[in-house]
Amino acid sequence: MRILITGSSGEIGTNLALKLVERGHTVFGVDKRPNTWTDKFPYVMQDLSVRFFNFKGGIGETPYPTDINVVVHLAANAKVHELVENPSRALENINIIFNVLEFCRINKLPIIFSSSREVYGDIQRYMTNEQQSDFRFTESPYSASKIAGEALIYSYARCYNMPYIVFRFSNVYGRYDTDIERMERVIPLFIKKIQSNEPITVYGKDKTLDFTYIDDCVEGIIASIEKLAGGKIKNETINLAYGEGHTLLELVNYICENFGKTCDTKIEAARLGEVTHYVADIGKAKSLLGYNPKTNLKDGIGKAVAWWKEYYKAS
Repeated sequence: MRILITGSSGEIGTNLALKLVERGHTVFGVDKRPNTWTDKFPYVMQDLSVRFFNFKGGIGETPYPTDINVVVHLAANAKVHELVENPSRALENINIIFNVLEFCRINKLPIIFSSSREVYGDIQRYMTNEQQSDFRFTESPYSASKIAGEALIYSYARCYNMPYIVFRFSNVYGRYDTDIERMERVIPLFIKKIQSNEPITVYGKDKTLDFTYIDDCVEGIIASIEKLAGGKIKNETINLAYGEGHTLLELVNYICENFGKTCDTKIEAARLGEVTHYVADIGKAKSLLGYNPKTNLKDGIGKAVAWWKEYYKAS
């Protein structure tokens, strides 16, 4: 198959593209920044928040493919607290999904969209079944941008018969996730600070989240690509996570163990706009996609820290 991936220079995009190429598929990427990890697939550099009608040009000699089977839309500004401080970045997310949907509509392409667990709000108060989210309780501009993205997709399916799969991801981590200056993410941030013997600040003593190792996430997406392109499923919204909750303090302890260090940890109140409790119901992913996540948080942190050490040893 031929798959177009937006956000192809990010963690999920890079891992997904490389796995697809490894399995014999043709991948074409789009991102507003260069991919510093690999040159194994072509891409264009384009700011998707600016109105466009087509992806033009390319990196390398492989031209833009005209016979794409599926678009996987991962591009977004994705740090919750950062979008609380800079809500215009949430509006960019809405512009991005609108532009990509228009590209899909014009070219009659199905889409896979990366939504987020954030659309549920805080499940200490609300539900996490895919059919029970209540958008009146939106926690942040970031979650609002994902809710708006989902709404646009559902409307395009109804008005233009566009097949889709929406994934609600939860804290994906692993390889190719070190660009903390661009986007501060909790696991690479903690790994970097612990490696450097810096103190850790945990926002929310009892904050409990569902962490998804990158290989499990990629396998779920690939299963959806095959089933969506093959017409076996369409128009589904699916949680994609491990299905197990862990506190941030547990996460810190796992990282410290892998570095053989005792951590200096400070606890503060959860920050405005952030979800404080989420454990995914992944039954739908299992039944529709045959999804079977294999890497629990302790093992995944071991793999993530090992990759981090190897990367910085080689760089």
